[in-house]
Amino acid sequence: MTEQKPLRIGELTVPLPLIQGGMGVGVSLSGLAGAVAKNGGIGLISTAQIGFRDPEFRKNPIETNLRVMKEELDKARAIAPGGILGFNIMVATRRYEDYVKAALKAGADIIVSGAGLPVDLPKYAKGFKTKLAPIVSSLKAAKLICKLWDRRYQTTPDLIVIEGPKAGGHLGFSEEELKTYTDESYEEEIKKIICAVRECGDKYQKNIPVVVAGGIYDGQDVQHMIGEVGADGVQVGTRFVTTKECDAPMSYKERYLRAREADIVITKSPVGMPGRAIRNSFLTADHTQEKRPQGCLQCLEKCNPAQIPYCITQALVNAVTEKTELALLFCGSNAYRSNQIETVPRVISDLFGIACNPA
Repeated sequence: MTEQKPLRIGELTVPLPLIQGGMGVGVSLSGLAGAVAKNGGIGLISTAQIGFRDPEFRKNPIETNLRVMKEELDKARAIAPGGILGFNIMVATRRYEDYVKAALKAGADIIVSGAGLPVDLPKYAKGFKTKLAPIVSSLKAAKLICKLWDRRYQTTPDLIVIEGPKAGGHLGFSEEELKTYTDESYEEEIKKIICAVRECGDKYQKNIPVVVAGGIYDGQDVQHMIGEVGADGVQVGTRFVTTKECDAPMSYKERYLRAREADIVITKSPVGMPGRAIRNSFLTADHTQEKRPQGCLQCLEKCNPAQIPYCITQALVNAVTEKTELALLFCGSNAYRSNQIETVPRVISDLFGIACNPA
């Protein structure tokens, strides 16, 4: 395996061209993000219901989440004092602007933002050095972001993440698109996005790295995306779930270890977005007669509690609180390949062909 170049994002230099994907509701918090940053990648803390374990969460979910963001970032900094750390914030989040501002005030090095197009992210981040990285899934979305940021804010993204159809959780594709894309056809889309991003950067004499996500599981995948497709780096989520450092409990990790390829399915979240998850009794159950939790937990902007089949926050909290058969278990397409508990250094060693540093 050839030596990997560092990932350069403006004045930031990331030793390895690696971003650890943000995985919501207790999966990627300070433990996992700190470990990845300590070992040379970018560690991302997901803001999605980040404060769910806090005693105040049920009473004031959003305010609790905003407070816990700083607490988790501080914990991650203690693990990786010199590492690159940030937040993954979904555009679909209720009070999205407040989450962005909390991340900025907490001192995040980078904000990665998807589940919608973060068209106004530069407005919220004005005056801060935090790097801004939209997630896109198509050439159309990449061009739109570059066009709107240029026209409205006279700037460009600092980095772009292309999240493909093999990613986990909510996906930026229709069900029909998920059926029609092949590896080859989507790689052509990636190459077109890379070209468009280069043109976007040229106007500002700025290099905008492009990182590819979705289906990246081993060193061969990394080499292919960087060496052949032309990406500057990769984002990896699923592979890190079954590490000792991952913040999810062992019961969650064991569901990945037990999953077969046939168990990885596309489902529809309560807000109508397709997503990838592990099949369990929850996915096949009729939720129409379920008793809803008292009070809305204020997660997604477009969620109407009176119309949804179940509360997605509760389903995701169940996943990380020992109730995996009553849970929505988001995962990437390669989750079935997980067959042992590893460490973050060992995973990074496999991804990049470098000596494992267990420290």
